[in-house]
Amino acid sequence: MSLETAWLALLGLLLAGYFVLGGYDYGVQLLHPWLGERTGREADRNAALDAIAPFFLGNEVWLVAFAGVLFGAFPHLEGTLLSGLYPLIVAILVGLVLGNAAIQLRRRSRTARGRRRWDALIVFGGALPAVCWGLVVGLLLHGVPRRADGSFHVGFGDVFSPFVLACGATTTLLFAAHGAAFVALRSAPELAARARHSGLALLRAVGLVGALPLLLTLFGAGASMTNKATSAVITALFAAALGGAWWSLSGGHHVRAFTATCCATALPVLLVGLGHYPYLLISEAGHGLTVDHAVTDDATLKILSAFGVLVVPVILAYQAWSWWAFRGRTGLRHPGYF
Repeated sequence: MSLETAWLALLGLLLAGYFVLGGYDYGVQLLHPWLGERTGREADRNAALDAIAPFFLGNEVWLVAFAGVLFGAFPHLEGTLLSGLYPLIVAILVGLVLGNAAIQLRRRSRTARGRRRWDALIVFGGALPAVCWGLVVGLLLHGVPRRADGSFHVGFGDVFSPFVLACGATTTLLFAAHGAAFVALRSAPELAARARHSGLALLRAVGLVGALPLLLTLFGAGASMTNKATSAVITALFAAALGGAWWSLSGGHHVRAFTATCCATALPVLLVGLGHYPYLLISEAGHGLTVDHAVTDDATLKILSAFGVLVVPVILAYQAWSWWAFRGRTGLRHPGYF
């Protein structure tokens, strides 16, 4: 395996890992005000946040690592991608800041009205990045307009096209279902049951809304894939993961359901990477930025590899330790955090 391929695989791994780990953060944020709606108990809402409390700041390490690899190993992709998608990237960062701040400051509010305001910010902080990541995936799948100088530019009409909007809605619903599966896995039985029912409804919605981008692609108004056979296989795996998650939640198998939603949230990254390979960015006309043009020189990759050998295992070890240390259901093995 060449250094270019290894670093491209690492880039995809980090982004897929962030979709999996950050995805359930966004999903729990989207759902938490309604999980206690049936009983009206404040403890239930707090329990939903308790499910992600030990992890949600640590999960963002994957996004930081992804950005570091993008800047260091693929500087030409970084310059083109971030400048073209600047408004969406800024919106994602705004959502992250607002959501994280609201989760930590909500408990300081002493009135029900104040808590409702923080709840709204928590939901907004989860919805904004979820929608924007879906729009980014939709734009990358569809192809972005290319200027005469080779740069890419994303306009208002490109973001609000039917295919891209459908991808944004599908990703948001998927993250919400992923969050519901995580709450079902991590929470006490009563709250887990409500999260399971919410997850089943959301998975059905993902299947219905997710069919729209596929139909648009079949009719020539959707994704512009370079490797059609590979893309078809990944799409089939995505559908199978959704089906497996629904079947597992229906039977009360929360570990299997969460594993299936993890696969479903990671597969869009794989679809963008393998479906367009060797292109990293593709235009609507079918041409774009290839791996060879986006990657830095071999000398820099060798220097970065020396650091990567040390840093990546540390990230993985930290994640494994945090999951092991805070394993079990909240409220049973661990006290409440919020």
